[in-house]
Amino acid sequence: MIDVYSWPTPNGHKVHIMLEECGLPYRVHAVDIGQGDQFQPDFLAISPNNKIPAIVDPDGPNGAPISMFESGAILLYLAGKTGCFLPADVRGKYDALQWLMFQMGGVGPMLGQAHHFRIYAPDQIEYAVNRYTNEARRLYGVMDRQIARTGAYIAGTAYGVADIAIFPWLRSWQNQGIDWADYPALKDWYDRIAERPAVQRGVAVLADRRQPVRTAAEKEILFGATQYQRR
Repeated sequence: MIDVYSWPTPNGHKVHIMLEECGLPYRVHAVDIGQGDQFQPDFLAISPNNKIPAIVDPDGPNGAPISMFESGAILLYLAGKTGCFLPADVRGKYDALQWLMFQMGGVGPMLGQAHHFRIYAPDQIEYAVNRYTNEARRLYGVMDRQIARTGAYIAGTAYGVADIAIFPWLRSWQNQGIDWADYPALKDWYDRIAERPAVQRGVAVLADRRQPVRTAAEKEILFGATQYQRR
């Protein structure tokens, strides 16, 4: 039984979806990032960057327990453990890995900044809103062209880790200033992914626990000095 320390965010849902798709048994531990659970010593012991998600697998390599943080690394670990959603052939594997890195280095950080400056920033900074909204649209365009090229999925003709990593970030497309009419191939991909039963189960994990960031205390924990304290 894999222990998953998570919250219903795009990065959390990546791992929830992967576990559901792989059919692995898991137990979820809610880490309420609005209340500061991510700074607790027990969590920092397995996720030193104080970010969700993290996992502990008691049946890790050679039968020994292993803990993992960073959602992309967790996806790769689970793919390796199960032999699922990462091509076995060398060329296919590296094609999938480059698109997974595209999500980790581009889609996640840039769409996260778009969310922040469009929705959460205390002041509407026109330059920041325009910069990250335009970058979100550019990234959607990259993905739209890729899906049009492959005709199926992000890294080719088979569903895999790159699709699992990217999908949760596009669920908030309205907050990112996106008009789906501009990205027809990607919209078709999005709808096909959203119909998968394992994806539906994955995004439902902890979904009833998430509320909009409302209080000044929550905003301070997520965006203020608490986030930057040395631990």
